[in-house]
Amino acid sequence: MTSTAVINDLKCFHCGQACEDETLWLNEKPFCCYGCKTVYEILDSNNLCEYYDLDKNPGVQLKDVSDETYAYLNENDVLKKLLEFNSDTFAKVTFYIPAMHCISCIWLLENLRKLNKGILHSEVNFAKKSVTIDYNPQQSKLSTVAQLIASLGYAPKITLEDSEGVKKKTDLSLALKVGVAGFCFGNIMLFSFPEYLGLDHAEKDLMRIFSWLNLGLAIPAFFFSGFDYLKSAFNSFKQKQVNIDVPIAAGLIALFLRSAYDIITATGPGYLDSFTGLIFFLLIGRWFQSKTYESLAFDRDFTAYFPLAVNKIEQEVSKPTIIYKLRKGDCIQIRNMELIPADSTLLNDSAYIDYSFVTGEARPVKVKKGELIYAGGRLIGSPIKLLVNKATSQSHLTSLWNNEAFKKVEESKYQKIIDRAARKFTWIVLVIAFITAIYWQITVPSQMWLVLTSVLMVACPCALALAAPFTLGSMLRVFGKKQLYLKNADVIERMAAIDTVVFDKTGTVTHGNNPDITIVGDLTEGDLSRVKMLAGYSTHPLSVMIAKHIKHFSVEAVLDFKEVPGKGLEGVIGSRRFRIGSASFTGWHEKAKHNSYSQVYVSINEEPKGMFIIRTAIRKNIKDMLERLGDKCHSLLSGDNDTVREEMKNLFGSKVQLHFNQSPQEKLNYIQDLQRQGKKVMMIGDGLNDAGALKQSDVGIAITDDNGIFTPACDGILHGDKITSLDKMLQFAKSSSGILKTGFAISFFYNAIALTFAVTGHLTPLIAAIIMPISSISVVGFSTLAVKLAASRIKF
Repeated sequence: MTSTAVINDLKCFHCGQACEDETLWLNEKPFCCYGCKTVYEILDSNNLCEYYDLDKNPGVQLKDVSDETYAYLNENDVLKKLLEFNSDTFAKVTFYIPAMHCISCIWLLENLRKLNKGILHSEVNFAKKSVTIDYNPQQSKLSTVAQLIASLGYAPKITLEDSEGVKKKTDLSLALKVGVAGFCFGNIMLFSFPEYLGLDHAEKDLMRIFSWLNLGLAIPAFFFSGFDYLKSAFNSFKQKQVNIDVPIAAGLIALFLRSAYDIITATGPGYLDSFTGLIFFLLIGRWFQSKTYESLAFDRDFTAYFPLAVNKIEQEVSKPTIIYKLRKGDCIQIRNMELIPADSTLLNDSAYIDYSFVTGEARPVKVKKGELIYAGGRLIGSPIKLLVNKATSQSHLTSLWNNEAFKKVEESKYQKIIDRAARKFTWIVLVIAFITAIYWQITVPSQMWLVLTSVLMVACPCALALAAPFTLGSMLRVFGKKQLYLKNADVIERMAAIDTVVFDKTGTVTHGNNPDITIVGDLTEGDLSRVKMLAGYSTHPLSVMIAKHIKHFSVEAVLDFKEVPGKGLEGVIGSRRFRIGSASFTGWHEKAKHNSYSQVYVSINEEPKGMFIIRTAIRKNIKDMLERLGDKCHSLLSGDNDTVREEMKNLFGSKVQLHFNQSPQEKLNYIQDLQRQGKKVMMIGDGLNDAGALKQSDVGIAITDDNGIFTPACDGILHGDKITSLDKMLQFAKSSSGILKTGFAISFFYNAIALTFAVTGHLTPLIAAIIMPISSISVVGFSTLAVKLAASRIKF
């Protein structure tokens, strides 16, 4: 039932604003305007009213959204600037949503698919106040998506300042709050000098004026500079939680109200110098933390070290180039199964691109000459040339690597500990503060407020919350310098628990620097030139070696190219079908005579024609590393035949299990079996035939030399030359546990000592506010120095 009535003291059920002029009723619920009422109707008809259960009056007051408001978003030029990915059936866009403010907002924005069938998925980043939306352009236009979220009260802020996306603006709000708090603190201290000098009885009228001026200065410090602490505490109570800002907010409120009472009733000057000083030093501590996080810049460090290389063509010569050095207008060549590192234009007639890492759809998409290929696609088939449209989007590749589909199920152990400890510690602090207040009110009432505030201030567990991110973040930087690039800090925790290491052979234990290759069989120069062309289409280490070894060239086209992981390549060249790969794939049944080396077989029109006998070099000093690993070195899984079994047995020792002729699925199954036995498994592979095993393992590390292999399924990329330090890297990761525990101990020790002084009245709120950021500095300093010391002692 809907009705209208004039009622002035009601608040809107949706947004909480007063119903000033008229009240609209629906299902016995009041609404301030037709916009709020319409949103409720939309949510109610789609069974999404849980939105209101998560938070009381979570909505925002709405403005009219006409059909034409976002019509410009359907223009092709606008779409090219805004969309991160665009195809016939899948598009991705990220909107900045300034109105997002609570858990209900997050819940509703992540359930947009229930309101519009064209929306496939939406994910909120609350810290950045943004929502990333995947939608089907055939079912919903971008303007429709924008209008939907605007009609719900979350109008996106859209700027088209440049083709690279929205420019980030520096947030000066914290600096402004620090400035206001510092100004108020300094002036209140100036006005309090007569009190400091014991002149409070000389000029009572002047002292009264100074007290009122102090109160006037304290108000902006309280309601502007200290507002974030009050808001955070209030929101935590609304969600029936207690966070680490609750004791701080309680102390600020207690100190301000007591001081205001003393000044208004003329019973004393209050404690406003301590109050504003407290806010000032709290904000200084917060500023320090934000600057330290910014300097560590874990994300930027990772992307700057990103080792993915691509073949850049300059004057008809191809040379490997790190992707972050690519610029608009560069010409690059991409081979089969390689990732496209930047949005580029296709120069070939056509190509098939696998966008499964972006869209989740495994079916390759055909792209024609002159069309745009998005970063994150993987080439399926013959090599192609691309013209780079814009510099590589490092953040986009990082988001692929951290996609939900490739995340490990296990959550951060230390983050769980911190969250539980912070919540329990906050309650303990509140109880201690309450008991302390009762004691001092009975014994020395004049000191009660100061002691209470000191207890609330000094016991904040901020240092506890900083120990893990700074320790693990510093370790990420050290690993990056040692050319092990991990996707996030959680990988370090899992590395520390590894007790079983499984290796791939080709491209991992062995490498292709100056291999000894012998050609056997009935292969003409023309055949070899065609084999070179076919092998050049692949990024597999053995294919790269063969293509590099053959000196004859062919300009014929390769048609119907296919690469079967773990088996080989095939394609039609000059009306003949060439296959290169394993014996079973090429139809060879003869037993190889050279059974101590790797063999790659060749067949033409299903007739065996020859083979390449390849003696690949074992990586230098890898035997010493395997010996240092000891019992952790568990298995070797190889897709090759067992012709090198004796050589691998001599390398790994008799205790290590050797498995040959392993398909990608068999490798994955083997990892699963080890995990069922309770083992924590690290898989070391080349990222080609091992993608499933890398994803399944607790930690998957892809080995790369100078090629462009990259797989989002892995947890880290290690440069081939650094595999000999793998044991030391595991040892270094294990040291993180000791450093973190010591950091936690320092934080708890500080809180215990400081709390003792505060409870006994030997600590003022101002000193407590100064000590609190110092405790954070001590934990951060310890973590940084301890990580450096651990790295220098391990010497890897």
